[in-house]
Amino acid sequence: MFSFTVPLGKLVRAVSRLRGGGSALPGLVVERIDPGFMQRTLSSLPHGVAVVSGTNGKTTTTKMVVELLESQGLKVFTNRTGSNFTRGVAAALLGEVDWRGRLDADVAVLELDEAHAVHFVNKVPPRYCLLLNVLRDQLDRFGEIDATAMLLQRIAERTTGTVVLNREDPRVARIAGAVSGPEVRYFGLDESLRSTFPNDDDMRAAAPGTSAPGTSAHGDVPAVETADVVLRRVGTDDADFEFDGTRVTTHMKLRGVYNIFNAAAALVLARSITGASGRPGDAAKLVKALSEVAPAFGRGESLTVDGQPLELVLVKNPSGFRLGLKSFPAKGYASMIAINDNYADGRDMSWLWDVEFESLREDGVEVVTGVRAYDMALRLQYDDVRFGSVDTDIPAALAEFIRGSAGKPKRVFCTYTAMLAIRRELSKITTVEVVS
Repeated sequence: MFSFTVPLGKLVRAVSRLRGGGSALPGLVVERIDPGFMQRTLSSLPHGVAVVSGTNGKTTTTKMVVELLESQGLKVFTNRTGSNFTRGVAAALLGEVDWRGRLDADVAVLELDEAHAVHFVNKVPPRYCLLLNVLRDQLDRFGEIDATAMLLQRIAERTTGTVVLNREDPRVARIAGAVSGPEVRYFGLDESLRSTFPNDDDMRAAAPGTSAPGTSAHGDVPAVETADVVLRRVGTDDADFEFDGTRVTTHMKLRGVYNIFNAAAALVLARSITGASGRPGDAAKLVKALSEVAPAFGRGESLTVDGQPLELVLVKNPSGFRLGLKSFPAKGYASMIAINDNYADGRDMSWLWDVEFESLREDGVEVVTGVRAYDMALRLQYDDVRFGSVDTDIPAALAEFIRGSAGKPKRVFCTYTAMLAIRRELSKITTVEVVS
């Protein structure tokens, strides 16, 4: 039945890649002609399917989980392109299955957009899910954050094995009360780090009528649950994690405090899938693998341009931009900001006014670009941040930025589609990771 699905899908995939088309198109075609393709292909995996979702950090966290599982000898299927809609998963499957539609993998670890994850889990109930956070993001698509929290809850309700939750996010932690079948595990923070990772209510607590820090929008404080993995300390290039009653220090290639917190989440999910709790040898392998994980593309990734590092920092909501500015100090770096408002970025850019840019005052911003360059420039002006040129043409702006900051390390804060455009331009002058 549907014996033509895989050959046709692979043909569409090959033609799409030759034409430089999007990675999700073949998946869209297969979804239309064979709606049962994903369920049929993924249902036979020995360790089932794990879904990673939430507002921030899905791509890097998924990458960490995959590499941790591979360190344990598991064959892992994942949607490496970061295309986190259901059609993106279907397209990724087409690249991995043989001509008979068989997938050589032990487990699937899939990054999924919150809304599309609900569609996916209705077709393919996951054995595991990891729910990272709920923050204001793309309000034009999902509405307010309580609606996003309900989407994540529906993912948890469809999960058959283990649900991993962020203990520090009250909206995520409350999901535990809505699930009865799956086991619930948590990842968490040392108390000394909690102010570094404010939840959405914490960030707005200064505004009249909002909740005090540590409470939810409804004023209730979730009970403090015991976390399977706790991030105890974040250093310049290392971190301390505690699990099984032991505190472990490990080197980290990942940069950014938000990535390190999500590493705790990745450890919980990987340990749940492998059943590694309490086995010192397995734990040591997981920690070693974690120390070797490099940033996902565009998420703090560092390239070399004219002999100097150029870092790409993805920003797409107030929390992400705030933590990006905190994690990557401006001093000594030439900075560029690229803001688009395409569908994948979210159309509503009003969130820029919820970010404080004072940390950029000393060195300023050399170039502001993207579709919403002038909105970004106005925002910087209100925070008394000096900026140079403003140009909506990303290739031209990037070329000017590189010329004008010769001899200096560089950093670009960019929304998703702006990041893709910048990577395309950089691939013409330096080595850029190929995401297939």
